[in-house]
Amino acid sequence: MLDKAYIEKIEKIYKDFMYVHESFTARDSKPYESFLKFSNDAMKEGSIPKMYKELIALGIASFHNCEPCMAWHVKEALNNGATDKQVVEAIEVASEMGGGPVVARSSFVFKVLEYLKDKKK
Repeated sequence: MLDKAYIEKIEKIYKDFMYVHESFTARDSKPYESFLKFSNDAMKEGSIPKMYKELIALGIASFHNCEPCMAWHVKEALNNGATDKQVVEAIEVASEMGGGPVVARSSFVFKVLEYLKDKKK
């Protein structure tokens, strides 16, 4: 069971994502528009299915310890058909590449996964 502080942390990350998006959009940021196009093009369905791209991104985010990125890509991986086991395997691959630090930081991914599953209930 997640404690209240972690639930609030995860919800704040998702809320902050929207705040940043709305802030850039309201200011008509051309670089941000370019970034969104690049991101959308990179992550769209192609010869690599979107679900796998999200799992790759999750592994990279875990390696770099970007909690907002981890939260986003866990959610997007699940939304695109990933299973809990596939999320865990993505973290296992990142751990193999990053060693102990990735293993230690993976608690955040497990908590986001638990949060998103509990939220569906």
